[in-house]
Amino acid sequence: MDENLDPGDENVNVVLAQESSELFHILSSQSPDIIKKLCQMMPGGATWSVGAQLEAPPRSSAAGIKDALDYFSTAKAADCRNFLQIMCILCENIPMRLESRLMSAAGYANNVCENSSPSVTNEESSSSHSEPQLIKRPRIDYWEQYIAAVMILLLRRWERLSEALVKDVQLENVWVNLRTATRGRDRPDQTPGPTDRGSRTPEPDGDFGSLESRVTLETFLQGCAGKVTVLVGPAGSGKTLLTSCLGRQWALGLGPIPSSRLFVLLEFRLLNLLSSPLSLSELLFQHYLPPKGGDEEKRAVVDYLLSNPEQSCWVLDGYDEFYSKLTRHEVPGEWLDPESPLPVANLISALLYRQLLPGCTVLVTCRVRDVMDLNDVSDKLGQLMGWDCHQIKEYVDNFFGVKGDSTDRVLGLQAADLLLSSQHLLSLSYLPALCNICCICLKHLLLEGKESGTTTIHSREEEGGNETRRKGTGLEPRGRGGREDFATDGTDDRDQPPPTQVLIPATLTQVYLNVLCAFLSRDPDERGKTVKAKTTKSSKSPQRTVRRLSALGQYRSELCELSRLAWRGLEESKILFLKEDVPHNVLDFAIRTGLLSQVELGLDNGTPAYCFIHLTIQEFLAALRIMTSNDVSDKQLMKRFSLKTRWTTRSEQRTVFTDSLHLYVCGLASRHCTQALVQLARASDPAGAQSWVQTRQALVLKLLKNLCLSNTLTGPKILELCQCVQESQEHKLAKEVVGTRFTLELRNIQLLPKDIDALAFVVNSVGDRGIGLDFGSCSMEPECLDVLPRCQFIHHLSFRRRKYGDRFAEKLSSILPEFTTLRKLEFCGSSLTSTGAARLASALQKCPDISEINFSDNNLKDEGIKHVADIFTKLPKLVSVTLSRNKSSLKTVDYLVGKMSSCLNIQQVHADAKKEVKVTFSQTSDMEGHKKTEATVRLLNQKWNKPEMQKVANSLACCPALSVLDLSGGQWNVEILKILAKCLPKFNVANEIILNGSCSSVVDLVVLTALLSHWPAVVELHIRLQSDPDPVPVSIVFSGGSKKPANTKTLCLSCCGLLPTDLTRVWRSLGKSCDLTELDLSSNCLGNTGLRKLLDVLPRLSNIQEINASNNSVSMEGVVMLADALCSRNNLTEIHISDGGREQLILKFCSDQSDDEQQLKMFSIRNSSLRPSDVTTLCRRLIQCGSSLKLDLCHCSLNDGAIKNLLKVLPKMASLQRLNVSYSITSAAGAVIMVRCLMDIPRVTALELRPQSESFVHFDRVKAEQVSCRLTNFNLSSDNVEQLFKILQRVPQLSDLDLSSNQLRDEGVRCFVDSLPKLKINSFVNLSNNSLTQQGLLDVAGSLCTCGDVAAVEVSLGAEERCLIWFRQYGGCEKTLSVRDGGLEREHLHRLAEIVSQCPRLTKLEFKNNSLQPEGIEDFVRELNVGQRGCSISFDECWIRAEKAVSLVCRCLELKKHIQTIRVHQTTLHLFLMKSTGPTSVSLADCAVEGHQLSPLRSIIQRCPLLTELDFSHNSLDAEGVESLCSVLPSLPKLTSLSVVSKETCKTVVENLSEALLHATTVQCLNLSGHVISDTAAQTMTRILPRLRLLNLSDCSWSAAAGLQLVKALGQCVSLEGLCLDSVRLDENSRACLAQVLKKIHSIRSLKLNKVAAVGEPSEQNSVLDLLAALEELTLMEEIELDGWRMSDRVEQLIRLLPLWTQLRRISLSKNLISDQSGDKLLEALSSCCHLEELYLSSNHLGDLTAARMAIVLPSLTHITVLDISENCIGNEGLVNLSEAMKSMKNLTRIHLTSVGTSELCAVAAGLAHCPLIQDVGLGWNKCGDDVVLELARVLPSCQNLTRIDLESNRVSVVGVESLVKALQSCPALQLIRLWRNDVSSGEAQRLIVKDKRLNFSST
Repeated sequence: MDENLDPGDENVNVVLAQESSELFHILSSQSPDIIKKLCQMMPGGATWSVGAQLEAPPRSSAAGIKDALDYFSTAKAADCRNFLQIMCILCENIPMRLESRLMSAAGYANNVCENSSPSVTNEESSSSHSEPQLIKRPRIDYWEQYIAAVMILLLRRWERLSEALVKDVQLENVWVNLRTATRGRDRPDQTPGPTDRGSRTPEPDGDFGSLESRVTLETFLQGCAGKVTVLVGPAGSGKTLLTSCLGRQWALGLGPIPSSRLFVLLEFRLLNLLSSPLSLSELLFQHYLPPKGGDEEKRAVVDYLLSNPEQSCWVLDGYDEFYSKLTRHEVPGEWLDPESPLPVANLISALLYRQLLPGCTVLVTCRVRDVMDLNDVSDKLGQLMGWDCHQIKEYVDNFFGVKGDSTDRVLGLQAADLLLSSQHLLSLSYLPALCNICCICLKHLLLEGKESGTTTIHSREEEGGNETRRKGTGLEPRGRGGREDFATDGTDDRDQPPPTQVLIPATLTQVYLNVLCAFLSRDPDERGKTVKAKTTKSSKSPQRTVRRLSALGQYRSELCELSRLAWRGLEESKILFLKEDVPHNVLDFAIRTGLLSQVELGLDNGTPAYCFIHLTIQEFLAALRIMTSNDVSDKQLMKRFSLKTRWTTRSEQRTVFTDSLHLYVCGLASRHCTQALVQLARASDPAGAQSWVQTRQALVLKLLKNLCLSNTLTGPKILELCQCVQESQEHKLAKEVVGTRFTLELRNIQLLPKDIDALAFVVNSVGDRGIGLDFGSCSMEPECLDVLPRCQFIHHLSFRRRKYGDRFAEKLSSILPEFTTLRKLEFCGSSLTSTGAARLASALQKCPDISEINFSDNNLKDEGIKHVADIFTKLPKLVSVTLSRNKSSLKTVDYLVGKMSSCLNIQQVHADAKKEVKVTFSQTSDMEGHKKTEATVRLLNQKWNKPEMQKVANSLACCPALSVLDLSGGQWNVEILKILAKCLPKFNVANEIILNGSCSSVVDLVVLTALLSHWPAVVELHIRLQSDPDPVPVSIVFSGGSKKPANTKTLCLSCCGLLPTDLTRVWRSLGKSCDLTELDLSSNCLGNTGLRKLLDVLPRLSNIQEINASNNSVSMEGVVMLADALCSRNNLTEIHISDGGREQLILKFCSDQSDDEQQLKMFSIRNSSLRPSDVTTLCRRLIQCGSSLKLDLCHCSLNDGAIKNLLKVLPKMASLQRLNVSYSITSAAGAVIMVRCLMDIPRVTALELRPQSESFVHFDRVKAEQVSCRLTNFNLSSDNVEQLFKILQRVPQLSDLDLSSNQLRDEGVRCFVDSLPKLKINSFVNLSNNSLTQQGLLDVAGSLCTCGDVAAVEVSLGAEERCLIWFRQYGGCEKTLSVRDGGLEREHLHRLAEIVSQCPRLTKLEFKNNSLQPEGIEDFVRELNVGQRGCSISFDECWIRAEKAVSLVCRCLELKKHIQTIRVHQTTLHLFLMKSTGPTSVSLADCAVEGHQLSPLRSIIQRCPLLTELDFSHNSLDAEGVESLCSVLPSLPKLTSLSVVSKETCKTVVENLSEALLHATTVQCLNLSGHVISDTAAQTMTRILPRLRLLNLSDCSWSAAAGLQLVKALGQCVSLEGLCLDSVRLDENSRACLAQVLKKIHSIRSLKLNKVAAVGEPSEQNSVLDLLAALEELTLMEEIELDGWRMSDRVEQLIRLLPLWTQLRRISLSKNLISDQSGDKLLEALSSCCHLEELYLSSNHLGDLTAARMAIVLPSLTHITVLDISENCIGNEGLVNLSEAMKSMKNLTRIHLTSVGTSELCAVAAGLAHCPLIQDVGLGWNKCGDDVVLELARVLPSCQNLTRIDLESNRVSVVGVESLVKALQSCPALQLIRLWRNDVSSGEAQRLIVKDKRLNFSST
């Protein structure tokens, strides 16, 4: 088309007529509104409406368009021009050629009609469309003149820009990727959330690499009239150049923008300089182009612009370089005043938001990162695509003049080859601007090689090791790890033009270093020539590196200043620099070398500005500044050092730069760049440059390492991290990146080849461990797949994106074989069809290690899945193949099932028509090493039909053995079910067939129940028809899948809505001979009629074991039928009924059908409302039961009438063994009525009644000898109490009576005490928790006098109220009274004194924590009258200590002459009163008495001449106390025993005492334990020892001489009967002497030498043997303790002595390392000690052999009371033997089995039942479980004397403790159960303690 075409050259009507045909088709596709507007321009066109075309759209629309075209083809030229102008403005998709011709023909004579201008007034709209509008000619002339001036401006601009262009810019050759505009809403954040990972990821708006979604820029801009169009692209993509080219084309009348419109081109980077507010006209005329005329012309242009905004096109270039953000300016009206001054940001925002010039055309360019700000305003969005290899090569050819006859042709060919083979240069060249930089770099490198005259190319391997020489010029870069600074080199073998040596940069940073050197070489100054000269002198790489370093050194100062400028710009977000910002010499240098370029500012400022030739150059120089200047602190570096994400949000801070700074910093941190940095750093610090640079590099690498170790990085940041690591060339960092990441997830980002190359650098460091790559919804260039095989050790590849289709799969299949370690491939959520699947399947055959394949969510269909299935047998390591959601049919299912017969390692076929299709495999090694497990087939939710079912069934019949077959879901009917049922016996299924959803009626059900008789292999059939919302569960179970015992057969027809008539059909399907063992008919509609049918069929069910007929609306009539059945059918043993038969109804049977009266049967009816008549009817039927019977009426709410009727029938129920009425008797009156059974039924053995707990009655077959009665937790009234006691008086014999927690209070208790003599009770009465006061306490205490059989009374009024009355057992006649927490006053004590005085057999009184004062105690003692038996009294009060204790002792001795012994121990005063002549014993032990406090006691003691014993042990006597003690000794002529156990280390105590004892010749028993005995004291004591009978020197310390002296003195003790030397230190001489001495003391009966000797050294071994040998003469031995001797097998020396000690009562040999064999011998020897009472053998090595001997020996030792074998290794067998021995140990009171090495202590717990006197049991630290505790709880009621149980550090749970709580109700004497360190939480522990405070969960 002629660019200078004049509108007058062509007749407008002729043009319209010629183009009418094409215009008709274009107009036919426009909207009805546009057609309406065009048709209304014809005369009479106003009557044409959209409604007309709605009636007949095709005809009306076409007719109107044809009429308009015909009319204006012959109309006046002005009308025709007006029509064409409006049509071109309103219509879309008019080809550029046609639109240009039409607009050229129409010209600019007329204005646009009002329909296309939003600003036209109402007056203008009234004019006719058929007439041209009248416009002021001057305004039109000014407008056209201004447009002409703009055209000249833009042409000049283009002329300036195009001077340096290498190739022409053609809009039709620029490609744009269409993206979806999101105007009017915020673009959602596409960052994958937690639920997205591993699944489908959100996809980007556009497919950056799809050919189908790209258009040319020319096409993209068509139809943009009146819209806001956004064109995005990365920095360097040519956006600024294209806007200038667009302006040129507009100026020439070409392009998509009509030349009739004003073209305004503004650059955001220049708008940044506008700081003052300005109006629209000021922006246009002051900062774009001023008109040549004056104000009139300005006014005319502005008026025209405002009246016709659609006649303007605003091109806003570089929004990414704008400092401000777009904001909508809120104003009262819709539009802003164009004459009002506004900040430039508001002005631009108003233009974009249509608040200024609405209807104008706007084109905005920016980077992708900043498009978020424009989403609200953009109508159209496109992204510039980068160059492909062809375009890059074309540019390189043009750059080097390859197509001409240039001398550089060869150089250009080499450059193209090098660039296309270098991934770094190629990835840079993707952008036009950077392609130019690469060409400059290559030209520089090639010229160096050319001028050097070399003919070889050096290649370095990846590790930088060996050099290899090759011919050719193409090269594959291998720069990672190379030794060269800036670059590495390499070659390939292709034939190319003459070779030239070139060093290809290995990283992006090295590229820029070389580019920098290239620009330096451009300097025409002398230094530049010097640089060029130096670069041609040598061909060797190291020398070339030196030359480049020299070049950097020559320009050090200039580069320093430039880098400072770049850094300052980076800090201030500044890309334009004014002349005054740059030093003059640096500016000249930068312009000469081309590093800076000049930028023209607005017309109001003639000062030029400058910018770097590209933003990346500025960032690179800023990075140089960071790495070479100490002006940039470490803090500033760390602030700038961060990874960038490619996911953009509105809140992200904007920057004008490309975010590449951190990459360059990482690249400069490489050791290959160190020398270059040192050269530049010498500008600021010549001396320390090397050290400083290395420190800064180390800091960068440290920061990078921290990022490598982070586990919070998203995919984009991981990719950025890989690029940083690649730039650093540090393989150690690469290993850190993949060290903790088994898969790198890259989600929802655009990937370029350079990204894959960076990934390859990192993942190749992983080694044999392997790594996965997950490309989720990533836009990927096809070239990326070419680079992907560089990634080695990949074991997992995942591709998920809807736009990945067959073409992508074809490309992928070509590279898959290169992944030799690939184990898992995912190609999901894509558009893969059978074609692509076939290619991938073919490629996968070449991947031998592939184990997982996932092709889910594609479009494979049956054919595609068949392609994949065909390779199953060719992949031996295959584990799983997932093919879900691929639009497959039942053909796929059948094909996969058929594959199982040929591919024997298929483990499972899972095909769910709604969800997934997956095939799993077993490995060959598993099949060889183990028995192959059966496969599983699951075909779920399939749309079955008869042919397909038959076909699949045939395939299943051919399958090898299956474990599970699941055909659940889908569409079924009875015919399909019959086909399946017919085929089922042909299937080889081991475990289960699942057919959920296959049955919908009883007809379907009967089809399957017949399988039980026709298919013997079926052992279970489960059907549940009523299941909502899940499908009906149906399963057929075989023996392999059944969890039930062998030889059972189960039929479950639960929730099937069965009626009584349906049972007949079910029985018929089962056949005559049915071997069912379990039948479940629960939740149906059988009723009593169905139940009768069920009972009638029982004879046919010969093997039945259980029938469940619950929830079948059975009434009491049915319950009675069941009672009859229980009595009449021998094999029916249990019936469980709930809610009268309406809920639970279970029948249980036994296999033995003999009529055995001993067989136990149970009839349980729970949670039912039983009327009195129901009870009578039911029980009368049960009278007929001949077998033993348990009747359970739990939770049945029995009223008084029902209880009375029950009592009438119970005597007749001779077979009844147990009646359970738990939670059924809740009233006190009913409970009292129930007690009558004790009187009426002699067979009752126990009655327990509680209103809200377990209640039962136990019966015996014969008359019971005694009865246990427990009636607790009822609120008994006085009438209840009176009636109860009348009943109890008629009971022949009660073993125990528990009336606790009945609110009896004092009155009820008094009534009970009054009637107590009339009751026959053997054991005890429990009256605890009955709200007693002190009066009730006195009444209970009075029973000691009123009832001769009462042996003891215990009363406590504290928080745990306790009241127990014990009765005489085993013929005892003594009585005791214990009162605790009674709060007793003087009058209470007076009454108690009277009671005690009236009871001569009362021998023991205990008072504890009763708040008694000294006066009260004195009065009680004074008033007490004791008999000849004597009485022991103890008072325990916290104040009885120290001085008060001494005072109390003195007062008591003064008051009562009958006190025989008085003793204070800790806080307890012990008195023994007996009619005698005076006290014989005084003791103050461990009660904190100090020496000076004994003074008052001195005179009292001196008046007690009959004293035989004094004890002041464990106090602090000091010198004064000893003096007092010594002073009284001469006045005690009868004193025989003195005990002064020490708490001190004072030597004078023993010295003084020993001197005093020389004169106290009557003392025969002396205890000086714990004292320090000096040599002097020892000398004195040698004179005392000969007369002693008992001596205790345990824990004493002395010197060796003193010890030897004392031991020798023992030889003179011819009457010594007891010797205790525990834990004393004896040297070798003393031990030898002791052995000799012991041989002489034949009178010894008690010998305690614990821890005196321990086997260690040989001398110690000998001394032990000597000591043991010395014992042979001690035949009177009764008690011996040798703990801690560690004698081991030397114990046999002792064993030989045991038969000699026939009077032995106690032996302790703990911690002696006694072996199991020695223990066996020891026990055998002890059989001779028939009087043995206590045996301690803890902490030895005893085992089952010793325990077995115990089982033989211990029964013969009938006096044994204590057995301690803790901390040994006794097994289960040994403890079983021990438990057998316990059956004969009737006197055993204490047994400790702590930490015996086994948790199997059930037998021991059971053995306690045979030990009636047992008091203390220790079973701690054995890891015992609930089984032991449950057994213990079972035997507790029979252990009435048990007071303590230790169960700490076991594995007892809440269940076990609950059982103990229950058992404690029958154990009133038990005081403590230790449960620390068990499996009970603190919360549960507190809850259990509330139930019973005797439970202790603490460690103390």
